[in-house]
Amino acid sequence: MAVTEGTVPFREYRTWYRIVGELPAPDGKLPLLVINGGPGCPHDYLEDLSALAGENGRPVVFYDQLGCGRSDHPDEPGLWVMDTFVDEVAAVREELGLGRLHILGHSWGSQVALEYVLRRPAGLVGLVLAGPIAGAPAYEAEARRLKESLPPEVQEVIDRHEADGTTGDDAYVEATMAFHKRWLCRLDPWPDHLMRSLTNWREDVYETMWGAEWNVTGNLKDWDVTARLGELDLPVLVTSGRYDVATPTVVRPLADGIRGAEWVVFEQSAHLPSAEEPERFRQVLESFLHRAETAAPQRW
Repeated sequence: MAVTEGTVPFREYRTWYRIVGELPAPDGKLPLLVINGGPGCPHDYLEDLSALAGENGRPVVFYDQLGCGRSDHPDEPGLWVMDTFVDEVAAVREELGLGRLHILGHSWGSQVALEYVLRRPAGLVGLVLAGPIAGAPAYEAEARRLKESLPPEVQEVIDRHEADGTTGDDAYVEATMAFHKRWLCRLDPWPDHLMRSLTNWREDVYETMWGAEWNVTGNLKDWDVTARLGELDLPVLVTSGRYDVATPTVVRPLADGIRGAEWVVFEQSAHLPSAEEPERFRQVLESFLHRAETAAPQRW
């Protein structure tokens, strides 16, 4: 399987990318550009999607967002705002010559994807929103509700360390794992590619933009595009897990607010069905991408 890696210029920095498969594909299948979650997290945990290239001949394009992974790591707090990451999508597309394509955004990546698509870029044929978020306040409320279902002693550790600003403490990390093992990934043990992403997480980027899963204190705390979802006019697939931190309360506004959106729930998964149910996730994904390509001509 062909794999191409390199960097593209973005502002005065470099963004690293990996293309799995041939670009352009010999049979004309359109590439899938993957925007992973975070903020501040490299793409590794979504590597199961690479198999689309071998199974279906579809090129898959990953990149590490600025500030993490193999991309440049500038120490510039002013960079960590939504516009930086939306502009980065455009830069990657332009430099790699991704004309007609599909985009998949997972978790925080769905926020970036929504902001990007709402700019009405040309050439976008299909959009996949996986474990998506349309509004930070709604997501925070649901994450807080899930946290409050943890044992009281675990909640106490989390709340105490957040109040004291000691979230680097081992006890806090262990307590938050009780949350993540229920609603992030239910595999045991966690796969290596997920551990690589978590080990290389850029915590300062995450804290600047988000804060904590259930306590959004960063500059995204008021982010909400729910009222604009009706502007989307292209094939959209929405996915989530039965035990997803992106609960039905979080996901339903997207499924209902985007005309014609399909919503598929993965019954054995939390927030990462691409890793928890990888074969079925790819089957659902490829079926949607194929149908999007054979639908009416792109209007944007």
